[in-house]
Amino acid sequence: MKIVTLSVATRESVTRRAVDAFSSKRRGSHISFASADLLWKVLTAKRWELLKAMAGGGAMTLREAARRAGRDVKAVHGDVHALLAAGVLRKDARGKIEFPFGAVRVDFLLKAA
Repeated sequence: MKIVTLSVATRESVTRRAVDAFSSKRRGSHISFASADLLWKVLTAKRWELLKAMAGGGAMTLREAARRAGRDVKAVHGDVHALLAAGVLRKDARGKIEFPFGAVRVDFLLKAA
């Protein structure tokens, strides 16, 4: 099963992961956010439900994603475009949307102010 890690990371950390990937030190799939606030803004409860419905399902139409999530197509449309813009979902060559992971790991540290 392919796993993606969603994390809060600095630009330097993201750059270090990219350099490691180019030197064959692959550490798995990552999608990084600049802050925890941004991560939670992008990944609302409804969007989590959508990702869960799409996980491991391959490329699908927007209508199919809405059907799997048990939601209205218009409502899912906005969520899909937000997730595409954030790099969480992808479009294939046929224009179908995909969340190519079977599981999601969230990794960030919450510290006292």
